[in-house]
Amino acid sequence: MRYYIRVIDKYIDEMIKAFNAINIVGPKGCGKTRTAKERCKTIIEFQDEEKREGYLSIANTAPRLFLKNEKPILFDEWQDAPKIWGTIRKDCDDNPETFGEYYLTGSSSKKIDTPHTGTGRISEITMYPMTLYETGESTGGVSISRLFDDDKYDIDGEKSNLKLEDLFYIICRGGWPRCLAIKDDAAKLRIATDYFEQIYKKDISAVDGVKRNPEWARTILWSYARNMATLSKKTVINSDIKATHNITDITISSYIEALEKLFVIKDIDAWTPQIRSKTAIRSAKKHIFIDPSIGLAALGIKPDYFNMDLDMFGHAFENLVIRDLLSYAETQNARVMHYSDDTGLEADAVYQLSDGRYALIEIKTGVNAVPKAEEGLLKFRDVIRQHNEKALSNKEHPGVTYREPSLLMIICANAEMAYTTDNGVKVVPVGCLKD
Repeated sequence: MRYYIRVIDKYIDEMIKAFNAINIVGPKGCGKTRTAKERCKTIIEFQDEEKREGYLSIANTAPRLFLKNEKPILFDEWQDAPKIWGTIRKDCDDNPETFGEYYLTGSSSKKIDTPHTGTGRISEITMYPMTLYETGESTGGVSISRLFDDDKYDIDGEKSNLKLEDLFYIICRGGWPRCLAIKDDAAKLRIATDYFEQIYKKDISAVDGVKRNPEWARTILWSYARNMATLSKKTVINSDIKATHNITDITISSYIEALEKLFVIKDIDAWTPQIRSKTAIRSAKKHIFIDPSIGLAALGIKPDYFNMDLDMFGHAFENLVIRDLLSYAETQNARVMHYSDDTGLEADAVYQLSDGRYALIEIKTGVNAVPKAEEGLLKFRDVIRQHNEKALSNKEHPGVTYREPSLLMIICANAEMAYTTDNGVKVVPVGCLKD
C-alpha cells in the first residue's frame, strides 16, 4: 500500500530539528506506525512474532544495544519494552547535539507509566484519523492557515466536488487509512464497526489493565454518540446509561477517562475571550469522537439513515469538521474550542493560534443556514467591539478589552463553492478545506 501524505508530516519534520526523539500518539489505526516508518532506516517492531522474544530479551537486559543500529530508529509498540523509554531519554541527555534519531509509536490501548518524563528530550505529537484533504475528498482549495496570514487571499469560486450523499458515506466510513486499501465500499464501513467492537470488548480493559464490563462500555459509547457534538451535561449522559445498567457515577467517569486515554472520545473546552479576564466563560464541554464513524457504529447507523434524519447528520457533520480542525491545529500549535453563552452568542468552533489570533467558526449542513449563521457571527464581533469601546471610554481607568476575531468563517456541507459575503464572512465548503 502506497504512503499517503499526511498533514502531520511537515510538522514532524520541523520537530525533529529541535528534538532527538518523537513519540507519536493517537487512536488505533490512524497511521502512526506507517508515518514513522517513512522516516526510519531501522524498524524494531515488538509485535513481530518471529523476533519478539529476541527483542524483548535485549530490551530487558541491554536496551542500549538497540541504539547501535542505523538511525533513525523506530520502536513500534515500545510499551511492550518500557525500558526503551528511559534508554532513549538518557541517550538524548548524553548527546544533546543530535536530532531526529528516534521515533516511538505504540498502541493507544496500552498505557505505560514511565519513571521519567520525556520533557525536553522526547517530543509528543498527536496524530488524528485522516482528514478529508488527506483522503483526497477535499480539493484543498481553501487553506485555513493562509486565511489567517494573507489578507489578499482570494477564495471566491473554489469549487467542492462533494455532495451531501457523499458525506453521508464518508462520515460513516471514517478517516481510517486502512479504508484506502479496500475497493469495496460496503467493506470499508466494516473498519469503523470493527474498531468500535474492539474498543468496548478488549481495549477498554487493556488500556490500564483494569477489567471492565464490555456492556457498560458499549452503553457509554452509545450514550456519547447520542450526544455527539452537543453540550449535554454529564448528568444527561449518566441518566442514559443508568436507565439500563446499575452503575455509579464514579464508575461511569472512570470508563470515560479510559475512553479518553484510548483517543476514542474527547471533550472540547469552552473558549475564554481574553486570557486575563477576571470573568471566565462558564460553559459545558462539547462531546465529540476522535472520529465520528466510531459514534455512528455505536448507534448502528449506516449512510442511508441520514436520508431520514438530517438533524443527526448535522451533529455527525460538526464532529467531522472538528476532527479535521483538530488535526490542522496540531500542526499549527493552535487550539480548537467552542463558545456558547446565555445571551445567545455562540460559535460551533473557535480556532485559536498560539499568538492569540482566532477564528469564530459556524458549522452548517445547508447553504440555507448561512444567512442566520453570518448574522450570529457578526453579532458576536459587534458585542466584542461594543465591550471594547465601553472598556476604553474611561481613559484614566480603562477596563479589560477583548481581541477581535481575525476571521469569521462558515464551514458548510453542501455549498458548491467558496465565497466571501459582503460583510467579509468566509463561506467554505468542507470539500475545499485544508490546513
